[in-house]
Amino acid sequence: MSYPIIAAQLYTVRDFTKIPKDIEKTFKKLKEIGYNAVQVSGIGPIEHERLKHMADEAGLKICATHISFDKLEDDFDDVVKQHKLWDCEYVGLGSMPGEYRTNEEGFKNFAHKASEIARRLNDQGLKFVYHNHNFEFTRFGNTTGMDILFNESDPDAFQFEMDTFWVQAGGANPVDWIKKLKGRMEVIHFKDMAVGLDMKPIMSEVGEGNLNWKDIIDACKDIGVKWAPVEQDICKRDPFESLSISLKNLKKMGLSSEVK
Repeated sequence: MSYPIIAAQLYTVRDFTKIPKDIEKTFKKLKEIGYNAVQVSGIGPIEHERLKHMADEAGLKICATHISFDKLEDDFDDVVKQHKLWDCEYVGLGSMPGEYRTNEEGFKNFAHKASEIARRLNDQGLKFVYHNHNFEFTRFGNTTGMDILFNESDPDAFQFEMDTFWVQAGGANPVDWIKKLKGRMEVIHFKDMAVGLDMKPIMSEVGEGNLNWKDIIDACKDIGVKWAPVEQDICKRDPFESLSISLKNLKKMGLSSEVK
């Protein structure tokens, strides 16, 4: 098995996963496109057992999730039950709650609190992964929010799920950060960045933008990243077509969506 394995981040097709019957259709469509694994995020309400059955029927592995911080704090046992039922090792947090983003102390408090939850997940055989945006690269004197998360969190429990687009949007180098996260990142979000004539950054299909994918992929291989869900929050075309384009481009770059 070659790593990282390409997966589809369901947030990309969130408009097509609001009710159970649409989730089922979406799973089948992603399988037809060529994906064999998904990250569950942004879907409508559905029973854990029913979702697992749909994924199995479509032949899709659930490689990771995004869970709200409130649920991690208030319904921890159900989170554990859910992930074990889904045979899903990675419990993802899409972003820190807004109240922690206001200052340096807030970032430190979040890093400490999330580390406590991460250690509890580790005790259950699961792994906590934190997904960044660009606000983590806000500067506080000589440091950034992302540096604070890296330095103040428990390196044995708090893992990252770096997003290539948002690191670039935050003014940092995705390759540098991948290398820095060695030993603390097994899931990464692949998302490309283009630019419009209005000089604003645009989320684009992987390989259709300006990020340095050769160096990004090489760095992921070097540090042992296992999963690379493709995410595109905003698509200029049908999101399924966008996911298809990203997958085709990544296969041309030598990656695979095969799960063994």
